[in-house]
Amino acid sequence: MARIGFVGLGRMGAPMARNLLRAGHQVVVFDIVQPAVDAVVEAGATAGFSAAAAAAEADFVITMLPAGEHVRDAWLGQGGLAKAARQGALLMDCSTIDVATARDVAAKAGQPFIDAPVSGGVMGAEAGTLTFMVGGSDDAVARARPILEAMGKTIVHCGEAGAGQVAKLCNNMMLAATMAVTSEAFVMAEKLGLSAQALYDVCSKSTAQSWALNTYCPVPGPAPGSPANRDYAPGFTAALMRKDLGLAQQAAKDAGVETPVGALALALFDRFVDGGGGGKDFSGIIAMIREGKG
Repeated sequence: MARIGFVGLGRMGAPMARNLLRAGHQVVVFDIVQPAVDAVVEAGATAGFSAAAAAAEADFVITMLPAGEHVRDAWLGQGGLAKAARQGALLMDCSTIDVATARDVAAKAGQPFIDAPVSGGVMGAEAGTLTFMVGGSDDAVARARPILEAMGKTIVHCGEAGAGQVAKLCNNMMLAATMAVTSEAFVMAEKLGLSAQALYDVCSKSTAQSWALNTYCPVPGPAPGSPANRDYAPGFTAALMRKDLGLAQQAAKDAGVETPVGALALALFDRFVDGGGGGKDFSGIIAMIREGKG
């Protein structure tokens, strides 16, 4: 049983913290939104009066925050996590942020630090089946693995600090583009008189199969677990997908790589979010395509 400080109890962080509790760990939590703290305390956590207090006695300190500026401030700025963490603690950030910030925070934290962004959405966080894409030293990742396994099903060591973020951004760029073209195909089939079920039955077993189609099909019916069956209630919001696509484009620019399909995916999700779809699941972009606004 480990002592864990957990900072950031949003839609992803809260179920991740609860899974650590279910695994028998002692968890001290902090978030600037008090009801979020209260909900996890009801599950057995202890509330910290600040981020630094949550970290002070922990063997592992975890953050799950919205953006790079929040991560930097939490660890190196006003949050004071790097200074507050006891000597020998392992520091972990599970947020999805820009690669440069992830590497910089890891370099300046003063202790072993890993970046471990996740894939799997809210459903994966609740079920404890997340995939963690981890960047950091071999020793740090080995230490982190039992803690990550309490929250996820698949842990992949991608390389040194920042490599987890690179993997996550590449993954989501591919996912967004795949979902967009999958949505186009279903709308095209619909207009040409082919049923969604027939298209799914063919493509889900043929060369067009993908997670976006087989598991997260953007139309109601064929894939029972898809958000399309719940009016696109988000597992992963379109606003977050746009954020990740923006980070991917920045990383591509920094690396001198042209990604025209990724750039087009960003343009599509910009339009969807700006049109009011930001709170919907990202698969809800099919509605914009059906309206002829793609």
